[in-house]
Amino acid sequence: MRRFCLLVAVMAALIGVISGCGTGDDAVAQGDTFQFVSPGGQTVITYPPADRKKVANLSGPDLVTDQPLSLSDERFRDKAVVINVWGSWCGPCRGEADDLERVYEQTKGLGVEFLGINLRDDRQSAKDFVADRSVGFPSIYDYDGITLSSLTTPTAVVPTTVVLDRQHRPAAVFLKAVTADELDATVRKVAAESVSTPASSTPGSAAPQSSAAPAPGRP
Repeated sequence: MRRFCLLVAVMAALIGVISGCGTGDDAVAQGDTFQFVSPGGQTVITYPPADRKKVANLSGPDLVTDQPLSLSDERFRDKAVVINVWGSWCGPCRGEADDLERVYEQTKGLGVEFLGINLRDDRQSAKDFVADRSVGFPSIYDYDGITLSSLTTPTAVVPTTVVLDRQHRPAAVFLKAVTADELDATVRKVAAESVSTPASSTPGSAAPQSSAAPAPGRP
């Protein structure tokens, strides 16, 4: 029964995803691990270290190899991680793909990794997307949205990009297509933070701080 209820909730969210590729003013999601909120429809939200709490582990089959892929894998340990939710069917995702790849190449030497979540997609089309754009980072194939539901992001928004600090706590969320300049600046700032920064004892209790002004969307 619990799994059935989860699937119903995920499918309801996916209806919003397909109909709202871009941004959503009412994007709000809650979870036991961390609470994401988009106050007033803001599309760029930052969280100070004291207000962060670790996200749940994300896992699923690798889009290309079908091997198990997880945020808890060694390659992501103690790394700042950029999570990007995308689909080959999403125009803004296609538009931001080069920007994501550029930042990935420019920051991986700083202890940064990228992890995609490929949502509600034809698998071959998604593989072609990765090959055509020479995407260097892996993605979890998440047709049903089960992996995304563990992240508890505002699921009515594709693309979404979440920047996790080295303790895998959300430091910034982009509920829109992201540009190379804004993502690079955010990732470098988060990667430079001290790993010992304390987490809040009451996650989600403080209001998130917004940063850049809203912009229309474009993985």
